[in-house]
Amino acid sequence: MTDDAFAAFVGTRYPALVRYGALLTGDRGHGEDLTQEALVKTHRAWRRLHPDGDPEGYTRQVMVRAAWRAGRRLWRRELPAAAPPDRAADGDPFDLRDTSEVVLAALRELPAGQRVVLVLRYWAGLSEQEIAVQLGCSAGTVKSRASRAITALRRADGPLADAFTALPASPR
Repeated sequence: MTDDAFAAFVGTRYPALVRYGALLTGDRGHGEDLTQEALVKTHRAWRRLHPDGDPEGYTRQVMVRAAWRAGRRLWRRELPAAAPPDRAADGDPFDLRDTSEVVLAALRELPAGQRVVLVLRYWAGLSEQEIAVQLGCSAGTVKSRASRAITALRRADGPLADAFTALPASPR
C-alpha cells in the first residue's frame, strides 16, 4: 500500500520536481539527477511522511540541501561543453530562444550557492529568514549571495542584459 502511494506521488509531482531541480542546478539533466536522488531519500522516509506529512516539502528540502552542498564542492562531476555538437551554432538566425532558456542559461552561469538562493527567493517565494533557516546559514549570507547574483545577472555582457536595460522615458 505504501509503495502504491509513493508511486502515485511520484507520478503526479515528478515533472514539477524536475523543473525545480533544473532551476536549482541550472541544467535539466542535473535537475533530473537531483530529483531522483531526493526521491530515493523520500522513499526511505515515506512511512513517516505518508499520510500525515508533507512528502513534497520534504523532497524539495532534500533537493535544496543537495544543491547547496554541491556548490561547495570543488569538483563538479561533469564539465559541460559550450555547445553540444548536435545543436545549431551560435548566431543561427533560425534558433529561437525561449525566455525560460535565457533565464536558465543565466542561472547556469551563477555559482551554485547564488543560484539556490535566487531560486528559493524568487521562484519558491521564501523570505530571506526562511531561506537562511532552510540552508542553515545567516540571513546576511542569504542577502549577500542574492545581491551578488543580481549584480552578476545585470552585467552588461550577460545573457539577461536586455532585460535590465532602462527603457527611454515616455513623453508626458
